[in-house]
Amino acid sequence: MPEAPRRAVVAGVRIEKRHAARGGLTIRDRAGTMAVCGVSLAVELGEIYGLVGQSGAGKSSLARILALLDCPDAGEVLYEGRRVDNLGGERLRELRRSVQIVFQDPGTSLNPLQRVNSIVEEPLHIHRLHLDAAREPRIRELLAAVGLPDDDGFRSRFPRELSGGERQRLAIARALACEPRALILDEPVSALDISIRGQVLNLLVELRKRFGLAMLLIAHDLAVIAGICDRVGVMLGGRIVEEGGVEPVLDTPLHPYTRALVRAAAGPDLEPEREADGASDGDRALTAGCRYSSRCGRANEVCRQEPNLRPGGTNHWVACYFPEEF
Repeated sequence: MPEAPRRAVVAGVRIEKRHAARGGLTIRDRAGTMAVCGVSLAVELGEIYGLVGQSGAGKSSLARILALLDCPDAGEVLYEGRRVDNLGGERLRELRRSVQIVFQDPGTSLNPLQRVNSIVEEPLHIHRLHLDAAREPRIRELLAAVGLPDDDGFRSRFPRELSGGERQRLAIARALACEPRALILDEPVSALDISIRGQVLNLLVELRKRFGLAMLLIAHDLAVIAGICDRVGVMLGGRIVEEGGVEPVLDTPLHPYTRALVRAAAGPDLEPEREADGASDGDRALTAGCRYSSRCGRANEVCRQEPNLRPGGTNHWVACYFPEEF
């Protein structure tokens, strides 16, 4: 397993999370789904770490745990080297200032009954940041930082009166109001028009440089990952199966699942979900071993045991017994 970066801001160590079943007639149904299976990763100060994988891979479940919105069933969440998943009360509330999350759809994550000014002011009030007289200048500063107008007319609007790109910028401004050290972004551009995505991604790069943030960017679009991330982890069936620098992982993928994702991204005639699918959620609950073995032509008896991440080159790790370059 790769070593955690020395300047890691937020990290997960052997994180596990099972989602309870909502009824069901079979043992498989009642067992629930293992959403995250022993995942370890760390996000370094000033870097953008990309997490990629198909729907149901466990990306959002892991993000909620690292953002301290959910508790892991096993493992530890670390913030600047200190365990924090066992905190509660005031200490947990204070820590949540430092790790903020931006969700996929700003249309549902923003309060539709609040105006722009109140949306940005709310975290300042909750965390008792800045005196009342200083809050209006701070709100204007935050809106300007994400490229939004700071005039009275704009600040009096409701989210429904904004475009999709403006709503997502507003969600980012709200997260920045807490002055975080780490920002977790769960599919932040997938709900936006293609013409707006580039603007928001450029904004994230600019904010990373300006504030020195550690960013965990979740995406299913490899072009997004390749465009702005420094490192990437590939998730399949609740596990990270390949990790490393963006160039070695995406240019010379070693895991057959990563290769399938790269092929699907390169060819519009391929179907990403079918080509790159691993075990289903039901299979994940009970099946041991490599999650991709049922679709891998090189799988044999040894693949009944789950492979661990092992070095596959410079700044490159892969969880596969038979890694092969693309």
